[in-house]
Amino acid sequence: MQHSDFFPNVSSYMGPQREPPLSRTGFIILAIIMAIFTGPAIILNATVIMVSLMYKQLRKPLNYALVNMAVADLGTAMTGGVLSVVNNAQGYFSLGRTGCVMEGFAVSLFGITSLCTVALIAVERMFVVCKPLGLITFQNNHAVGGIVLSWLWSLTWNLPPLFGWGRYELEGVGTSCAPDWHNRDPHNVSYILAYFAVCFAVPFAIILASYTKLLWTLHQVSKMACVEGGAVAKGEMKVASMVILMVLTFLISWLPYAGLAMLVVYDPDVEIHPLVGTVPVYLAKSSTVYNPLIYIYLNKQFRKYAVPFLLCGKEPWVEDDTSENVTTVETAVNKVSPA
Repeated sequence: MQHSDFFPNVSSYMGPQREPPLSRTGFIILAIIMAIFTGPAIILNATVIMVSLMYKQLRKPLNYALVNMAVADLGTAMTGGVLSVVNNAQGYFSLGRTGCVMEGFAVSLFGITSLCTVALIAVERMFVVCKPLGLITFQNNHAVGGIVLSWLWSLTWNLPPLFGWGRYELEGVGTSCAPDWHNRDPHNVSYILAYFAVCFAVPFAIILASYTKLLWTLHQVSKMACVEGGAVAKGEMKVASMVILMVLTFLISWLPYAGLAMLVVYDPDVEIHPLVGTVPVYLAKSSTVYNPLIYIYLNKQFRKYAVPFLLCGKEPWVEDDTSENVTTVETAVNKVSPA
């Protein structure tokens, strides 16, 4: 099977010269779906950035990482999201070969930076609660260093296709671009395998390791019953729920995309309908909406400022001044941690 068999429209960057993989109605539906994700993603992530700039109270190590993720997700929405809406509305990719390379590079750069930032947040949470290095805590300089590393890591692995190792190509129904998972040239396959390992597998391994350590620490504190009234147990359940939600969102958003890419690399003769190849792409791009909702609007401190900002000063509820259970758990961990 040739590369073009996966993408009936792959030879055309300027207009539909072949039979399109979807009907006109199908492309319009895809445009609407992407618009539903892209619009809220732009609003929510822009809100996070603006609120963080407005209020000094939010300038803490964890929030630095959250803002960095908002910047990356906003970049993904503004490039991959908006262009997907426009190109699907037209029924073909209209920006030419150069536009395809630029879009593929930009979306990949922002997307991998966001993934690396999720891993940074996992490490930060683990350091705050578990204190694996004793008195050494996660400070502003650590957060800034992690943010710089996330961008450099993403840039390092997304630049090679611009210089001949790997390439960016149309994917799915031919209205967006990404690293070329289908080219069987050994040079390209070596890049894809390396890209998968360092940009997908490594961040996910860090997330699992960090939160496994976090949940184990919370479980040990709960068994020692350092806090009366079940506060630790409640805190443990709350953090556990957040962890499960985070991991599930990560898997739902990125595993289908990475899995399909590896399937094509492993078996280049597999037949995949362009629409089937498009679904994982949209799931990955939809993470730009999930991230601000999960990591920020479930964060009491951010919610206190972001919700009134979105509602033009109106507060739909009065925040409870009682500290969250996670804080109680962190206090308990401090009590049982060796001096």
